[in-house]
Amino acid sequence: MVGKGKKGAFRDLLGVEPGEKVDLARFDCGATFGRQKDEAETTLAANLARLTSLQERIYAEAKHAVLIVLQGIDAAGKDGTISVIAGAFNPQGTPVTSFKVPTPEELAHDFLWRVHAAVPGKGEIGIFNRSHYEQVLIVRVHNLEPEARWRNHYREIRDWERMLTDEGMTILKFFLAIDKEEQRTRFQDRIDDPTKRWKFKMADIAERKFWDDYTAAFEEMLSETSTDYAPWHLVPSNRNWLRNVAVSEIVADALDELNPQYPEAEPGVEGLKVQ
Repeated sequence: MVGKGKKGAFRDLLGVEPGEKVDLARFDCGATFGRQKDEAETTLAANLARLTSLQERIYAEAKHAVLIVLQGIDAAGKDGTISVIAGAFNPQGTPVTSFKVPTPEELAHDFLWRVHAAVPGKGEIGIFNRSHYEQVLIVRVHNLEPEARWRNHYREIRDWERMLTDEGMTILKFFLAIDKEEQRTRFQDRIDDPTKRWKFKMADIAERKFWDDYTAAFEEMLSETSTDYAPWHLVPSNRNWLRNVAVSEIVADALDELNPQYPEAEPGVEGLKVQ
């Protein structure tokens, strides 16, 4: 099961093996893996410094494209994760796309049409706040398509991500896992804090009634679409500090393996004196 084991590299601790049957009821959303909160600030700062350097080289080299996908139930921390990770990057090379209810134009096309249009280009690290995976989540939970159709999306998603990685893209997928009590606490915090109240929607309460249905959908999504070329990482997210350290480390390790380099300067630049 994902998340078992002691302190180690987060991608090894949190990676979902292809075909692994995920049981979120047995997953500890508050796990720390031996990390301490008082050390997390220093560790996170080091990870973010790595990300800043790596992203600058990726942007300059314009050879690699990276896609970070964030999924999780409402209040799981997707926005907070983006704020932290993208805060280490130059915005010029970091498009962030938030997928909301499809527009009429988007509904007139296949479900991947709007998603493919937002895929980052070479030199970019794109971040998806929710994604094409809504087509096997909310569509499933609210019966927006027949089961035979949404089940077919697993294959379509795997094939699409295979095509992207064959073209050289690195895909990093993170499922931010919180438990039902933590979601209740976060919703109440939004309601009680006037500066956060704008985030809360009455529909959030209605969606909580579908917790078990969403859990089943999440489990199958993770099991069906974690692959060697586009793996899922199941991140315990009850503790924001642990979530931030884990995601930042996994992203930094993946970017480091790309070994991005600054491009060579134009001939004659070395030693040039500007008059």
